[in-house]
Amino acid sequence: MPLIPTADLVRSTATAVAAFNVITLEHVEAVVRGADDVPAPVVIQISENAVKFHAGQLLPLARAAAAMARTAGVGVALHLDHVTDLGLLRQAVDAGFSSAMFDAGDAAYPDNLARTASAVEWAHVNGLWLEAELGYVGGKPDAPASAHAAGVRTDPAEARQFVRDTGVDALAVAVGSSHAMTSRTATLDHGLIAELAAAVPVPLVLHGSSGVPDEELARAVDAGMRKINVGTALNVAYTGLVRQALDRDTAVVDPRKYLAGARTAMAGEVSRLLRIVGGQRNMASPR
Repeated sequence: MPLIPTADLVRSTATAVAAFNVITLEHVEAVVRGADDVPAPVVIQISENAVKFHAGQLLPLARAAAAMARTAGVGVALHLDHVTDLGLLRQAVDAGFSSAMFDAGDAAYPDNLARTASAVEWAHVNGLWLEAELGYVGGKPDAPASAHAAGVRTDPAEARQFVRDTGVDALAVAVGSSHAMTSRTATLDHGLIAELAAAVPVPLVLHGSSGVPDEELARAVDAGMRKINVGTALNVAYTGLVRQALDRDTAVVDPRKYLAGARTAMAGEVSRLLRIVGGQRNMASPR
């Protein structure tokens, strides 16, 4: 199936779209397999940090993701995530991405607004749907604050003004989640989510969803979240299966013997989360 623009996936769903961050080809294969198994559309995301891991080269993983996406029986979009480097943002269109997240969320409001507005202007001229962040989602490297510190959550009135002044297409908001959580213990402010959904005319995005329990995630979607970003949960599944396989057989050297299981574990997690996000909760295994 041809690649689908992220904007079309977000607009066409009655609930929310799940977006999964990938690092390796096994991640990409797992996301497509898991989405096909549901079936449900999905967004494949490559972050600036993943690009740095691949020696600063965006195209190899992006081309692989696009090729794998075209084998899917469901709609798949490509999204460039957490971009701070404008040079990298400008590679997005030629690399096959239909959307990107420009991240100036750790800057003071005036600087975030000015930088985001400039990124939006370039993105729209070049046909790119742009997401930004307002408020502070915890868990980033060198984090200046936690997700629960005073003043870090997104203010609805400020969000309305930010969206109006920047022209951004989607807004990642701080409502209690944190990036890179390996335990699913985050508690979200569902009242704030509903207020934000009523205040802004663009889709809301939840970052740090790996640390959010199923019930909280379902409630967030019901309250108005329209794009749910997941990354660490796949890495937990991947690493857990690799660790088990190497513990069982300390002599194994063929990576296929443990990466196959890791890929299957990630695909299972993708399917499970897609059912939660898409409202098919009766089909999801309890967690």
